[in-house]
Amino acid sequence: MVKTWKESPSQTAGPYVHIGCTPNFAGIDGVYPEDLGGSMITGKVKGEVFTLSGAVFDGTGTPLKDAMVEIWQPDAQGLFNAAHEDRGKADKNFTGWGRCACDMTTGEFSFETIKPGAVPYVDGRMQAPHITFWIVARGINVGLHTRMYFDDEPEANAQDPILSRIEHQSRVPTLMGRKQTDGGYRFDIHLQGDAETIFFDM
Repeated sequence: MVKTWKESPSQTAGPYVHIGCTPNFAGIDGVYPEDLGGSMITGKVKGEVFTLSGAVFDGTGTPLKDAMVEIWQPDAQGLFNAAHEDRGKADKNFTGWGRCACDMTTGEFSFETIKPGAVPYVDGRMQAPHITFWIVARGINVGLHTRMYFDDEPEANAQDPILSRIEHQSRVPTLMGRKQTDGGYRFDIHLQGDAETIFFDM
């Protein structure tokens, strides 16, 4: 006789994501001098430094105040610090990875980073400059993956092999970070609704 088991209830990120991933933000001192991923720039870097900001919105247009966002990107040359083939060539003063707990009052996240260079696709074509995002929050069972492209890179975006595969091209603008008057970029992530961000099945 084969014994079967019932599926157990799924777990969400809940409040513990901050305790484990951003203890200083959660008010737990002494674990790390600063929360991991809080500083992506560790010295003088090559390329354009800017502030990337935004918020994660639910289907009603309300910002999620307990979300946590991680980003991953290459340096200005299109090289990843963690990649074996790029070690020694990538910018040593740029980590390429950041983590930010959204502000508990405004829901805003913010990163000081650099504009990434183009990276090759599997078939040799070049991908437009972009930043990969991972989002978790209470109520999200599995972290959400998306990308931010740059709205001031129209030629590169038009040739990007990922953007060109999106069936509903009218939704491509949901992946665009918008240049601000102060030189930074704004990228808001919408979980549901008319402006729902495109998410990738990773």
